[in-house]
Amino acid sequence: MEYIDAALLLHHLKKEINEDHIKKVLIAAGATVDDTKVKALVSALSGVDIDKELKEAQMMPVAAPSVQKEAKVEKKEEVKDKEEEKKREEQAAAGLGSLFG
Repeated sequence: MEYIDAALLLHHLKKEINEDHIKKVLIAAGATVDDTKVKALVSALSGVDIDKELKEAQMMPVAAPSVQKEAKVEKKEEVKDKEEEKKREEQAAAGLGSLFG
């Protein structure tokens, strides 16, 4: 993530996004630099219109989770919890039974 952040910072400052600049930003931030990741990022960003990508990312609608879905998830978790509790009780009873033969 810090590699992408470094690239976005350089873009915001209108600096060229290249390996040397990204390395300098990462080192200044105190991060450990992996040359392979830096090269991969610079390669992936070559020819990409970052402004256009940022605008498109901001325009994407985020769907709010459905209340019904949340209720179903909670119900499933509740059933799982009850099943796990029952298993633990059975195991505990079996363990006590083995103590008394």
